Amino acid sequence: KGKTMTTVEKLEVEVRKLSRSEIAAFREWFHRYDSDEWDQQIEEDARSGKLDKLADEALAAHVAGRTKEL
Repeated sequence: KGKTMTTVEKLEVEVRKLSRSEIAAFREWFHRYDSDEWDQQIEEDARSGKLDKLADEALAAHVAGRTKEL
């Protein structure tokens, strides 16, 4: 019985068919898309409180003098 391809496998097949210029355009698009997704995840984590402990630890380290100016 034949195996059904996953969406990712189908995308891989299609990406392999792209020309160099199409790959470059896809890479630029995906980089923007991935960056936007990352930003959205960070915002959601910040709103939900997932980053509060890390922020508190960073502020405590700064107050204790364990940080350096960039």
